[in-house]
Amino acid sequence: MSIWKWLWPEGKQPKDCPFCILASGSADGRTPNVLFQDEQIVVFVDRNPSAYRHYLVIPNNHIKTVKDLRPGETDHALVSHMLKLGKSTLQRDAPDAPHYRFGFHRPPFNSVDHLHLHCMALPYNSVWRRMKYVGLGWWGAYVSVERVLQYLDPGKGMKPGVSLGDQPEAPV
Repeated sequence: MSIWKWLWPEGKQPKDCPFCILASGSADGRTPNVLFQDEQIVVFVDRNPSAYRHYLVIPNNHIKTVKDLRPGETDHALVSHMLKLGKSTLQRDAPDAPHYRFGFHRPPFNSVDHLHLHCMALPYNSVWRRMKYVGLGWWGAYVSVERVLQYLDPGKGMKPGVSLGDQPEAPV
């Protein structure tokens, strides 16, 4: 068990986490453009977009990073729900985008220690922005949502330690 989970068990929100503040609805006056919210997740516009449309989907409960997800029905259902709503929001707002991209940054490349799914309608805003969302070989900076769902799938019988990276050799 990580020190983070000991200090803030799942469901308990760290008081300084900006995404926990947003999910609780107490970001008075500082709330970004929230596009959708339900009992599990919040979808909002990224404050520093890297693509034509760039949304973030966060769980209401504090989960630190993609590395804190574990194989099984609970986390698989959460990430599937995040993808479903992120994808439908993008398709509604950018139906003519040539491509969509969905994924997570892995520590230490994540900007906020609260799980967040990047949902982007391409093209990227610049070459530099594109580079933030490319798997970096063994660094494994960015991982596609498809790889995460494959890892979490309770029917696949995958074990912790199986790669979540775009490159098979990248460790969890």
